[in-house]
Amino acid sequence: MEILVAVIAFAGALLAAIAAGALIRRLRDESEGWLAAWTVALVALCLSLGVIGIGYLMGFGPLTFRLYQITGALLAPIWLAIGLAQLLSEKTPPKFLGWLFGIAFTIVATAIMIFDPVLKDDDLGKALPLAQNHWDVIPKGLLTGAHAITALLLVVCLVVAGLKWRNGDEYDTDNLHTALVIAPSGLALVGALRFTVPAVFTTVLFLVAAAAVWYAVLRPLAPYDDDDEDDFEPAPQQLPREEATRPGRRAMPEPVAMAEVPMPPPPRRPSGLGDLVAEYRAGEKEIDYAARMSPPPDPGPSTGYIMNGAPAQPDFAMPATGAVYPGAELFTPAPTPQQAMPQGRLSPNIYGLLTVFTIMDGSGDAFDRLAESTVEAVRRGEPDTLVYACHAVKSAPLQRIVYELYRDEVAYRDHQRQPHVERFVNERQSMVLATNIIELNVQAAKVVPLPTAMF
Repeated sequence: MEILVAVIAFAGALLAAIAAGALIRRLRDESEGWLAAWTVALVALCLSLGVIGIGYLMGFGPLTFRLYQITGALLAPIWLAIGLAQLLSEKTPPKFLGWLFGIAFTIVATAIMIFDPVLKDDDLGKALPLAQNHWDVIPKGLLTGAHAITALLLVVCLVVAGLKWRNGDEYDTDNLHTALVIAPSGLALVGALRFTVPAVFTTVLFLVAAAAVWYAVLRPLAPYDDDDEDDFEPAPQQLPREEATRPGRRAMPEPVAMAEVPMPPPPRRPSGLGDLVAEYRAGEKEIDYAARMSPPPDPGPSTGYIMNGAPAQPDFAMPATGAVYPGAELFTPAPTPQQAMPQGRLSPNIYGLLTVFTIMDGSGDAFDRLAESTVEAVRRGEPDTLVYACHAVKSAPLQRIVYELYRDEVAYRDHQRQPHVERFVNERQSMVLATNIIELNVQAAKVVPLPTAMF
């Protein structure tokens, strides 16, 4: 049995070390409170499991007993709970108070447990030592208080996550998912530390707690797909939340004002588990197929409406962003002399989108190359895509704006199914922090081929 416990402990220590390393690497890009708290918990679990493995092979002494009690019995449970509370908190004051309490309690309790004498230190043996048999009154009280606070905080977080999920969105669903993983494992760990249970069971619970954090933070996340919801209509403006805190998602920076692009009011509140992972999927709508098959309407007057542009000259070198690729496919033929002053209004079926991407620092060149190849493929193979332009934003180097116009919504559906569009959606996942999508109804416009640079 001693060998079995040691093997489980060392395996759990390796798992916790790998997960802690992954969280530390992610902390270099994100300064989220829940991420830092769970990193502390994973480091504590790694140390405690390693000490358990050593103790069952070589026997426990005063040093290994103190390390096990400080890391496994004190720090790991309390920081699991603090991390979950940080994840669900929407306001800054509760997050700050959580960090203040956690740091102060950790420093005070650790100092006491380092310097307080261990009772019966010659009777530790190879069995997992119980705190009540080897601590004096003050360390016992600290551990009891830590376990009580941990259990209460985990239960409250579980209730709060459930209440938010009832009236929330997919982000609140992800919050509840994580709470259902972290809270039970933390409560089970506290129960094993408070009551006499087999050592192998306690060791397994330490391993499960480390695996729960790893799963909650690093599990692969698939985009939300609303294509199967027939009655779903996307909101006119779908915005990421102010602080995307979902494990796997990145935090969105402050929105930047853009000329002639009206931005909506700030997001309602910070999300819970938040990411950068859910791509926009347009909902199914009724399509006027008769209008789709009818010839395009007559072009409008010279100002205020869509104009027929002269056929574009192919093979011009283009900058990576900021220009639409001109091409004969994008515009109707040049008007004849009899059509010099055409009459008519815009087709009501024209479908438009404006997408604002906030990209990660250092990903601009890669995103621009991907956008350039996508625009080129759209120019060559999508005659019903009227405008497809990618813009850089002078005042916001980490933002890109994609402006799209389609002959109708069927053309937009055809565009979505193209291989180059699927490649653009898949490959930009690792580059994009947030995506804002605005649906457009075109009322008046003028479109001609844009000038290009000659090289």
